[in-house]
Amino acid sequence: MVFPEDSDAFFHTRSMDEFITTLRKKLQDDPTIQILNVRGYGFKLVC
Repeated sequence: MVFPEDSDAFFHTRSMDEFITTLRKKLQDDPTIQILNVRGYGFKLVC
């Protein structure tokens, strides 16, 4: 097991995913702005 059962560390690791999801929803009306996943690095904002 990666995370102990009594730990909430998993939820902290998902915080960035939740933030990016929220940001994408707010920016979806502007087709010139994209947030891309870059494997091995993270995220990339393309304008």
